[in-house]
Amino acid sequence: MPDPAVPAAAETAADAIEAPASRPRSAVSAGVGVVGILGLFSYLLIARYAPEIAAYLGVDWGQRGPMNGPNSAIASVLACGVPMVLWSLFVDKVHRNPSTGIDWSLRRPWRETIDISLTKIAGLWTTWALIAGFYAVMRYYWEGNYAFSMELLERVVPWLLLVSVPYMLWLDRRMIEPRDGCYQFGRWLIAPRQSGRAQPVDGRAIAHHLRAWAVKGFFTAFMLSIVPGNFSSLASVPMRDVLANPYMTGIWTINLLYLVDVHVATVGYILTLKPLDAHIRTANPYGMAWVAALVCYPPFILMNGGPLDYTVNGSDWGYWLQGHDTLMTLWGVALVFLVGIYAWATMAFGIRFSNLTHRGVITHGPYAFTRHPAYVSKNLSWWIGSLPFLVTSGSAADAVRNTILLAAVSGVYYWRAKTEEKHLLGDPAYQAYWAWAQRHALVPRLFAKLSGRALPRIRLDPDPRVGPVA
Repeated sequence: MPDPAVPAAAETAADAIEAPASRPRSAVSAGVGVVGILGLFSYLLIARYAPEIAAYLGVDWGQRGPMNGPNSAIASVLACGVPMVLWSLFVDKVHRNPSTGIDWSLRRPWRETIDISLTKIAGLWTTWALIAGFYAVMRYYWEGNYAFSMELLERVVPWLLLVSVPYMLWLDRRMIEPRDGCYQFGRWLIAPRQSGRAQPVDGRAIAHHLRAWAVKGFFTAFMLSIVPGNFSSLASVPMRDVLANPYMTGIWTINLLYLVDVHVATVGYILTLKPLDAHIRTANPYGMAWVAALVCYPPFILMNGGPLDYTVNGSDWGYWLQGHDTLMTLWGVALVFLVGIYAWATMAFGIRFSNLTHRGVITHGPYAFTRHPAYVSKNLSWWIGSLPFLVTSGSAADAVRNTILLAAVSGVYYWRAKTEEKHLLGDPAYQAYWAWAQRHALVPRLFAKLSGRALPRIRLDPDPRVGPVA
């Protein structure tokens, strides 16, 4: 029966799916994120107290202080990622998942896959060359924090080129269907022509391949650019400053939670590997989704310093609550709680975090309460932390303008959530989770009760002409 609160024309096949009685199984176990955070925090303690540890061990540390440099920050990414990989392989045994597309019992002869592998290597190396060309042309990538990303990638690329050859040769012998988008792209590049026409290739698979690498190229450079600064501030600030007042304690704790988010996300963008079942199954094919996501990140960002900057002539909670330590403490606890949910949402992905992609459906952690915990908690933290309706200029126009602009920012994230659903609803596994969450998860149930609607007012259902490409 159609829901009486929703016009019949608004209902879709996804809406009609019967909600599972129990929460669908998550593609990632909770343990992956936990061991990653343990590894990260352990390294942070070592880096922070390196001089004291060296003195205890009788090592001459000289005048060096904490290990807070950029190379140490990259080591912290490894400290986060390695435990997650080991847990995934030896506890969760993700390499055995059917979704990897790998049959480990296969041992095809080399002669059967060598041509496929070489074609894929041509496609992969050309893709990397296109990304490198984009970096080279865009001067933005060689300035500021991004300069470190480029220097690091310059050091790493020769090793990636070297390792990619045996990796591809080894993996293709075990792939159930090795002729993926990378192969199709390589074949389009090098296939001989017959009668003046190239051999047919799967254009849809090529488009998926290029979109997936566009995501990886764009966001990996961004994440690597912010890792050093985020890590350095936590590894070097004296604890006496952290405990000086409730505001400083709250800021340090919030930065610690953002450290979790940044590191887990960085690991996720790096480890898009099939043997870890962390490959990009599909990259979002909808242009509106890309626009909604990219305007939240440099160099396209519309917020900080852009037309949607809601902090002009404003200040944060520490300024407005100074002198009221009790209220400041309560405010800090609320902010830490919200940012904690945001970090928890990233942590739940383990090694599969990524924008604009589908790498498995996450249903545990905060995703048991709402389909978009990161967006909800992040936006609430901005409202509570920035208090846009208060301005130092005393101008009512500034207060109204900042409030409207922050509302517009929240609207952008709402649109991001809807365009992500449009993409993910192409997968029956996400349809089942969506239906379960709408009926059983806390936040959708609350909104349904408040609005009197069983279904959201806005739904963006996937275009049936754009199906998943794994």
